[in-house]
This record gives sequence, C-alpha cells and structure tokens, in this order.
Amino acid sequence: MTKLIVLIVIILGVIAIAQLVRMYELSSKLRNRREEDVPNRDNRLNATLLLVFMFAFFASVLYLFVEYGYTGRGEAASVHGKGTDWLMNLNMFIIIAVFFLTNGLLFGFAFKYVRKPGVKAYWFPHDNRLELVWTVVPAIVLAVIIILGLKSWNEQTDKSPDEAIRLELFSKQFDWTVRLAGDDNTLGYFDYKLTNENNPLALLTTKTIQDAIDSMENSSTGIHALESKLNDPKLIFVPEDHDLMVKDLARKERMIRMLYQLKARHSSALDARAMDDIPFNANDTLYLCKGQDYEFNFRSKDVIHSALMPHFRAQMNTVPGQTTRFKLQPTIATWEMREKMHNPKFNYILMCNKICGSSHYKMKLMVVVLDKPAYNKWYLGVSYVDSEKQQAELKKILGHKPTMEERQEWLKKSKVFKLTYALTKPAEVPAAAPTDSIPAPVAVVPAVQ
Repeated sequence: MTKLIVLIVIILGVIAIAQLVRMYELSSKLRNRREEDVPNRDNRLNATLLLVFMFAFFASVLYLFVEYGYTGRGEAASVHGKGTDWLMNLNMFIIIAVFFLTNGLLFGFAFKYVRKPGVKAYWFPHDNRLELVWTVVPAIVLAVIIILGLKSWNEQTDKSPDEAIRLELFSKQFDWTVRLAGDDNTLGYFDYKLTNENNPLALLTTKTIQDAIDSMENSSTGIHALESKLNDPKLIFVPEDHDLMVKDLARKERMIRMLYQLKARHSSALDARAMDDIPFNANDTLYLCKGQDYEFNFRSKDVIHSALMPHFRAQMNTVPGQTTRFKLQPTIATWEMREKMHNPKFNYILMCNKICGSSHYKMKLMVVVLDKPAYNKWYLGVSYVDSEKQQAELKKILGHKPTMEERQEWLKKSKVFKLTYALTKPAEVPAAAPTDSIPAPVAVVPAVQ
C-alpha cells in the first residue's frame, strides 16, 4: 500500500510540473514575449542570487574546515610525517587560495557585469599577456610542488641508516604477516617456490628446500603417488580426471626440477640469515619502538596491495614479484597518542589501501608503538633462544637469576624461525594447489641445558 501511495505521489508531481511549464509558456505568449527574451528584473535577480550563493558556498566550506579539519588523523607520529604534513599544508594553501580566487571572480563577474539596458558587451577575444600569465604561473607552482614532493619521496625511500631495524610486511588476500630481522639485523632470503603452510613466507634455507623437495616427491599427492596411480593397470579414470592428473604431474615435474636447481645453487652459509628471523602469524600485532629507525620491506603473494599507515603518513604499494621499501621512525608512543587524541581506545593501524578483493575491508593490522624499556622486554620474549646474553637480560627483567623452568617458558614464547619451523614428516601437497596447502608443523622447543 505504501509503495502504491508513493507511486501516485510521483505521478501527480510529474503532472503538476508539466502543467506549470505549460502555464509559463501560455503566460509568455500573452505577454507577447519570446522565450529567449529575459527581462532586466530577472537578470538582476539572478545576479544577486549568484552573489548570495557565493557567500553561502564560501561559508559552508570554511565551516567544514573548522568542524572536521583533517578528519581525526591527529599529529604526525613519525619523523618524515611532519615534513609530509608541511607539504600537504602547502598544497592545501595553494588549492584553497586558487579556489577562493577563481570562484570569487566567477560569481563576482556574474554580478558586476550583469546585462544592462543600452550597454553593449566589450569584444575581448584574446590577450597574449593574459595567456602568458595563466600558463606560466600555474607551471611554476606545479613545478615547485612536484620538486618538493620528489624530495620528500626520496627522503622516505632513501637508504636506511645502519642502526635501522629491518622488518618485512608480507601481504596476501586478506591479511598481513610481519617478519622481523633477528640479532644479525638481516632478513633472510626467500624464494616463491618454497611457499607452503609450513613456510608461508617462503624463507630460503637448506632445510626448507629439502622439505619442499620431499613434499613434492613423496607426499600422498606428490610425484611418486601420481605416477603410481597413472601407471597402475587396475585403476581406471574418466578421461577428464586422467587429463587433470597428467597436467598436475607435468606441473610438479617442472617444479621439482627448479627445486633441485635451487638446491644445487644454494649455500648453507646463507641459512643463518633466515634462521634467526622472527616471523609472526598472519595479522599478529606489529610492535615498534619510539625513536627507533626502521626499514620496511614489502612483498605480495597474489595481487597488488597497498600498506597505508595514516598516522605515520606512510604508504607503499606491495607488488607481486618485487620488493618495495621505505624507512620510518615513530616519534609518539601509543599511550602518548591516546592522551593527545583524548581517546583511551586509540591504536595505530595498518590498512590495505588498494581494493584487492571481496574481503579487502578485513585487511587490517594493529600497530603498537612502545617506549624503549617496554619494547626491549617484548623483543626479548619473541627473540629468546636462551643465549648467555639473553639470560643476563632476563635476569634484569625478573630481578633474579632465571630458573630452568622460567627459561623454558620464555623459550616457548619465542617466535624465532629456527625454533618454530620443524617437520617430522613430508607435508601433503594437494593436487589442486601443491605449494599453498601444506599442513602446518608442530613447533619443537629445544630443552634448556
């Protein structure tokens, strides 16, 4: 019933408008005036209304600036973010000045030069000086903006200082995974052919290569199993299934050849680069230290993503097949920003700023900035391997010499790759996705000596 009433109202509204237009046409004929003849009174009224609209328009823009400002981003929380904000403010100043100037001239001229009886418009088709001014001035302004932008960009992507902590952000649909460099502050090498659930970041070591080979050859859906099924005279397959198995076998044979080539070229001396790395689970919180330089390295497994950290004024695309990077130094701890924002629930955030698929909206990662003592305690927990140096640091935290049980508990919390990566048998390689669906391993924590 409601829809019918709405439909009737719309129809009646259209009929009423049509009748009003018809009445206007009839009244024009009665006044013996052509449609294109506009009376001076209407011209003056339109000119006045344009001027009123201009002031209302400007007032609404100023209100929005005052009321919403930068939409709650708050103060820049990184060193380069302050420079980015300065450049943004410069751009906004130029844009706002041009906005008020051009719109002021547009509406002002419409009011000032309204048609007057007996006054003929001045014919002004061209002026070289005006053409030069409105070509050269915008070109100079744009050149300044571009040069300053390139300078800022080069500073953000320039070589990081030696003391900068190296970390990696690995993106895939639809999550982020953090890998932190270990005590050597060097990220281990990786190779996409080693990607599986045991090794989602495809870290390159002698063990991960051999495990990938074993899985490809000896799992229940590996090469040997496929060959056995295809060559078994007792098994009969429909043609479609047989063709799929042949294609799967050919693909795995190509992959195993590349894995053996990778094994032949690999040097075990490079294993140490990856073994002390600290890979976290997908969407684990990213912890940073206030005042510490960082070098962010970005990779993507599938499509282009974009790592946006709005409060640090930082963004970088993550591109399949290549590594992108920028450097960053946080300047405001999370608890300090909560006070500045008057929001006890505030947290920094990392978001994907590219529409990367149906669950793009889920691709978020919480970022926490700690002061130096709190960060050191957190880092000891995730990097603990029970070295003498770490035992001494643990003693300072606990206030006494750690017992064997306490050291064992800290070892269990550790996320160092050499402690969390362990396989007791070849992982299964499903036929449909041989490198993406291998069961996760059971972590083996070494006993404290």
